[in-house]
Amino acid sequence: MRFLVIGSGAREHALVLAASQDPAVTAIACAPGNAGTATLAEPLGVDLTDPAAIAALAEQWRADLVVIGPEVPLVTGAADAVRKAGIPCFGPSAAAARIEGSKAFAKDVMTAAGVPTAHSEVVDNPAHLDAALARFGPTWVVKDDGLAAGKGVVVTTDVEQARKHALMLLDGGHPVVLESFLDGPEASLFCLVDGRTVVPLLPAQDFKRVGDGDSGPNTGGMGAYVPLSWVPDGFVDDVVERIIQPVVDEMAARDSAFTGLLYAGLALTSDGPQVIEFNCRFGDPETQAVLALLRTPIAGLLHATATGTLAEQPELEWADGSAVTVVVAADGYPGKPLVGDVITGGEADGVLHAGTRRRDDGAVVSSGGRVLSVVGTGADLEEARAEAYERIAGVGLAGAHHRTDIAARAARGEVSIPGR
Repeated sequence: MRFLVIGSGAREHALVLAASQDPAVTAIACAPGNAGTATLAEPLGVDLTDPAAIAALAEQWRADLVVIGPEVPLVTGAADAVRKAGIPCFGPSAAAARIEGSKAFAKDVMTAAGVPTAHSEVVDNPAHLDAALARFGPTWVVKDDGLAAGKGVVVTTDVEQARKHALMLLDGGHPVVLESFLDGPEASLFCLVDGRTVVPLLPAQDFKRVGDGDSGPNTGGMGAYVPLSWVPDGFVDDVVERIIQPVVDEMAARDSAFTGLLYAGLALTSDGPQVIEFNCRFGDPETQAVLALLRTPIAGLLHATATGTLAEQPELEWADGSAVTVVVAADGYPGKPLVGDVITGGEADGVLHAGTRRRDDGAVVSSGGRVLSVVGTGADLEEARAEAYERIAGVGLAGAHHRTDIAARAARGEVSIPGR
């Protein structure tokens, strides 16, 4: 199988790495890729915002399967263009990708499907903002209705901070979604969906805040771990039955059948799991941890998802133990990152590239905010954490920063669901 991955982050590096270990894969390309993916896959240039260019590239390279990583090409219709060219594509149509591209659309789907989620209101006029804010709190959740790379959300007990963020979004022409705050720890559940059949992967927990102890602003994600020993027995089956399958069925009924990876961001509240958000693709950095434990060959699995034959696949196989991903970020992130600094140690095992490029002189340098994802595995979370942080110690990047507490509370058994 000729396996083409679209994207340039550590999620795509993880997909390329998994494909390189699949004996059914005969060739791999990644467009546009990064310095890390280029060691395993043919690098190809493409504009991620141009669906026609992505489809043309897939035809030119003679891809047997196209796997689209980021949300932007999915929301703009890249999967539609690839399928129109007659090539199987792992990723939802533009109509189905609205589950991530519009939070208001996602809320409408969830309401129709009877899925538990936070109460919400959409505000599209500053004149209505203060009255709407008064109906929420004492913790305010303010979201950009559209795509914001994980950084369009503010959760705060300060109504003025909530108001300031909402006005900034509105001034930029973005509708605002206000939500009630959900108590309890968060979890991410990835599910392969072929329009009808749902196959869940291991649930993960990621860390959005930039600093230790969940301090500082939100980011695209600073780390993640699997599995979640603190979730109750039957958690995954319950979420699939009560949340994922009803949403999949509702989208099919709307002629927006979902094919690809449906990502449910969940709050495990005292009243049970509730949806915080849906994403239409593999999450980053959770993918890096989840795929580290997946033993089922990836190419056939994703091809079956893309071609509607997921129900015919055997049960997934997983390695025992745990995996932990820690993101190494550039100086300045999540604000404007410093780029162009030389990276050392980036070729080591477990180091996945994101914001990197190779200079003409051969040096690998930083080119984005989240520069590397460093993955450790082990018999338990303590061992996986130790390996991840030992590998980080071997990486050099001036001014870089990372969280030191990824999965620490879970390793100590300190994560619990309210009321349990």
